[in-house]
Amino acid sequence: MKPINIGILGLGTVGSGTVGVLRSNAAEISRRLGRDVNVFMVSTRNAEKAREVCPESTLVTADPFEVVRHPDIDIVVEVFGGTEIAKDLVLEAIQNGKHVVTANKKLLAEYGNEIFALAEQKNVMVQFEAAVAGGIPIIKALREGLAANNIRSIAGIINGTSNFILTEMREKGSAFADVLKKAQELGYAEADPTFDIEGHDAGHKITIMSALAFGTPVNFNACYLEGISKLDSRDIKYAEELGYRVKLLGITRKTEKGIELRVHPTLIPESRLLASVNGVMNAVRVDADMIGETLYYGAGAGSKPTASAVVADIIDISRLLTADPGNRVPHLAFQPSQVKPQNMLGMDDITSSYYLRVQVKDEPGVLGQIANILAKEGVSIEALIQKGVLDQTDAEIVILTHSTVEKNINTAIAAMEALECVHGPVVMIRMESLHG
Repeated sequence: MKPINIGILGLGTVGSGTVGVLRSNAAEISRRLGRDVNVFMVSTRNAEKAREVCPESTLVTADPFEVVRHPDIDIVVEVFGGTEIAKDLVLEAIQNGKHVVTANKKLLAEYGNEIFALAEQKNVMVQFEAAVAGGIPIIKALREGLAANNIRSIAGIINGTSNFILTEMREKGSAFADVLKKAQELGYAEADPTFDIEGHDAGHKITIMSALAFGTPVNFNACYLEGISKLDSRDIKYAEELGYRVKLLGITRKTEKGIELRVHPTLIPESRLLASVNGVMNAVRVDADMIGETLYYGAGAGSKPTASAVVADIIDISRLLTADPGNRVPHLAFQPSQVKPQNMLGMDDITSSYYLRVQVKDEPGVLGQIANILAKEGVSIEALIQKGVLDQTDAEIVILTHSTVEKNINTAIAAMEALECVHGPVVMIRMESLHG
């Protein structure tokens, strides 16, 4: 059969990894596919690197638009990242009848609806396994493997940088700033780490998974983002003493009131499998009505793991090139006519349990005042522990609550902070039991 010609936009970590996988495993890929995959053209400003990693027959150009316009290319692989030029290139590739593989979660989370609509119009496929959790095949699981299920919730550790930092803070008791510096030295964090540590990266990924799980358009604007930069190592230590681990989770859940879509630090019981995911590894937990709980674990980034997902998408598209468009797996798992907006809950309306740390004057009656405030807002206390005296006058109290609506806990916190005996802001971290 005629080889599949691909054009690669970008020859950085993922792009060069993709070429490497296609070359190293060429025979195995051909056995699976029944034809060869040919790296026909790459776009890069580093022609010397292209000559090092690509086959001699590969065309090299500095102009990425040459790739999306070349008539002999069947599949365009976009691994530039970002949204500005990447969006224009992907849309033009689709307009020219090219199938697209992308690892660009930001592009899909922010412009996926436009991209998928044009792809439907032009009868081409857009595959994006590598956009979420690197080499973990979570997109395929949500689109195909769990197609018989109503998915109830997804919770994922989907940013390796943040997970590395939280692991180091827990294991060594280090301050956030010190661990961030170490992560930058090891290459796990960028010079400007905002995208990772403030939850944007995880937000893009959980937004995509939420759309696939519940049949909604991608809606990154509805995703609540809270990062890890303000976490205190004391809270990580206290959480562990109470039998919990702190993880940055991306969470989406379908409730009777609407869909929750959020990223924030979260206490989870140490007995849960997610609690044992450390370092730069990723894991995604899916709860569905027929199968119950499933967990997908592996490398969430890196050249080879991400390239593995890119090449798997190339193989999928190649198998379906001649299939009737109506028989292909829909981009967002549901038939396009069934992808409809649903009510997205604001944070005031979500239901969770909470960890509170309160610094108070060490005197009689303080615990009673705090308990009364929580009771007034209908917040039930699971545990209340005094963690010791600070500066001979103040004490720290740690409270774990039962499940409640967040607006109730916010009202209670405001009332606590107004007490004369409470010194400084109350620290609040959400808790998830992750029961099926």
